[in-house]
Amino acid sequence: MMRSLAHSARNGFPAQAYQDHVENVWRRATQYAAEVEQFAADSSGQLQKVVSWAAEYHDLGKLDEENQKVLRGEGKALKKLPVNHVDAGTAYLLKPDQYAVWSAVTVYSHHRGLPDFSEEAAKGETAFRDEYTDARARTNATLSSLLKIHRREVWLSQPAGPGQCGGDLGVFLRLALSCIADADHSDTAESAGKGLPQENLPNLRAKERLASLDRYVRDLEQPVECQFNQRGSLRSSMYWNCRDAKPENNIVSCDSPVGSGKTTAVMAHLLAQADRRGLRRIFVVLPYTNIITQAVQVYRKALTLPGEKPEEVVAELHHRADFEDNDLRYLTALWRAPIIVTTAVGFYETLASNKPAALRRLHELPGSAIFVDEAHAALPVHLLSIAWHWMRVLAREWSCYWLLASGSLVRFWTFQGVIPESCTVPELVSEELREQLMQYESRRVRFRWEPKPLSREKLIHTVMNASGPRLLIVNTVQSAAVLARDIAKMYGLEQVEHLSTALTPKDRAKTIDRIKKRLQDPSDTDWILVATSCVEAGVDFSFHTGFREAASMVSLLQTAGRINRNGLLDDAEVWTFQMQDDSLLKRNPRLEGSAAVLLKYLEEGLIPAPKLSTRSIQDELRQEASRRLDLYSKETAREFQTVAEKFVVIDSDTVPVVVDPKLAESFCTGSGDWQLLQQNSVSIPKYHLDRYRVVELKPGLYCWELPYSSFLGYMEGIVGEGADQIDFTTV
Repeated sequence: MMRSLAHSARNGFPAQAYQDHVENVWRRATQYAAEVEQFAADSSGQLQKVVSWAAEYHDLGKLDEENQKVLRGEGKALKKLPVNHVDAGTAYLLKPDQYAVWSAVTVYSHHRGLPDFSEEAAKGETAFRDEYTDARARTNATLSSLLKIHRREVWLSQPAGPGQCGGDLGVFLRLALSCIADADHSDTAESAGKGLPQENLPNLRAKERLASLDRYVRDLEQPVECQFNQRGSLRSSMYWNCRDAKPENNIVSCDSPVGSGKTTAVMAHLLAQADRRGLRRIFVVLPYTNIITQAVQVYRKALTLPGEKPEEVVAELHHRADFEDNDLRYLTALWRAPIIVTTAVGFYETLASNKPAALRRLHELPGSAIFVDEAHAALPVHLLSIAWHWMRVLAREWSCYWLLASGSLVRFWTFQGVIPESCTVPELVSEELREQLMQYESRRVRFRWEPKPLSREKLIHTVMNASGPRLLIVNTVQSAAVLARDIAKMYGLEQVEHLSTALTPKDRAKTIDRIKKRLQDPSDTDWILVATSCVEAGVDFSFHTGFREAASMVSLLQTAGRINRNGLLDDAEVWTFQMQDDSLLKRNPRLEGSAAVLLKYLEEGLIPAPKLSTRSIQDELRQEASRRLDLYSKETAREFQTVAEKFVVIDSDTVPVVVDPKLAESFCTGSGDWQLLQQNSVSIPKYHLDRYRVVELKPGLYCWELPYSSFLGYMEGIVGEGADQIDFTTV
């Protein structure tokens, strides 16, 4: 008898049998669920039950004879199966005698994503079923025969009774879908010859890595010059204070200023907690992409054990790369390394997602220690309430340990009436040490303000006449590129550096290395770095003078962390300014509210200081109240699709775009991996795709065909020398 198929032959590989695919997905998915439930507060195995039943019946509809004809290659070739193959499994699991509603929801969502429950409720008896009457009728008529074929070919040992959820349903269903989606996508990729080398990675081995980090830090603690003695002593105290702290809470905070050694101190604490609590993974969540490379370099050097590959120990994830297309799923960046350094965008938008391609990594999160750096700056203020809800659920129900840190920490979790479950979060660093660190910090810089908006020319003239080296931070990628281009024309390319997400991670890393070398040369002072907020935190830069376009109080304080970092100068300044309207400069609407709060403080004569951070965020939250309450209410109502659409860390929805056309073509043929994709791509707003002729080679895979340079990045094709020769109006 001919075996039923799950996938047709493709890419030179034979067709995959239905039995093989279903059993492989079931085996993988139930393993993932079992690993997750090691860290569940509810030890009754409910997640495994939901996942087990969903995995067995997720592709039941593929057994329909019309679908089998297509899978066997008979008749006219079709890109899509003619009969909805999801509806049969959903219909079976929804039967009154099954009681498997959450398994049915998972099957229903494993391609389309988790829906808004209000829309499903409005469908009445047809909730979670195909929207078309004829399709549902065909499923109902053929269901018994499909089950007969399935039971003849598939032999699985199911747990007794379907699973239920006793905790937060939103996180629970996302985890269930994560297990199914990852198992399904992984097996599909392997059947097409695209294996997943990310699966066999080292374990955390927290105690051994902590010992390695201790040795690394001790090697750094060498005798220093007199002026550095206090700073070196404070950094050492910070490290051992964090390392040896033993809090009982699942969420703690760490308020430590710039230069206090937070990168290593917090990692030491997380490793100690992971060993103490039996955790399996560590996440470092950073607000900006360019910070990642610097942090990863430190962690790989300090934490890699003998015989290990550094890139397998510490994964570097710059942006989400999520692909639904079967041929591109192998490029998806997953969370399987023992230590993962990623962005707030990639991390939190995964928590918020309803889509299988993004959620397939989420099941790796339970049982993790998570360091959110610049916790208050990681998200727009109107997203803090819903993010705090997820953090509390993951801490309470899935054994996640959170450390929220900053050089100017805003304790947003204390805002009663604004944040759900507002509470007190214990401080990791002792009050005495925090006071010593803050006293040292207060002497580094002086804040100045230019109340009149400046033209491009006036701004450049003012900046270039200040003491150098100089740092200029503006609010948009295009503004940074325009100003960098102007300075290069007026003063020469050697007097300006440019750093923003217009550059690929590979080129950003080269630029950062070059900037560090220039900053270490005491004779090289007459130059400027033009950048976006990506340099505000976590980058070990120390400039003489800083200029920051008006944004938030927190951003201004973070900018100050890149000025006179070692406290050696007595005339270091940070200026706040505004720009006049200019056709080439772009405004950032998302920052208008926070900028208004900051400017009001400056007009009142208040001196920027960390103690104003909490007040400024509270003022911004009041402005965002309607957006905040609406989104949190959507989450509690299980409006998964709406939450995913509205939870946007960066206002413009972006996609990864490969800047090398030849490399982009190679990805379509199965060459390369997600690391190569990441290093050679940029994130571009979707609204730019048509205007700038961005080519979509395959669903979700884009290629930049306008000019790109290592100086301006993809902005070379928009504001560079040759950009005015391109007629965008014909697009």
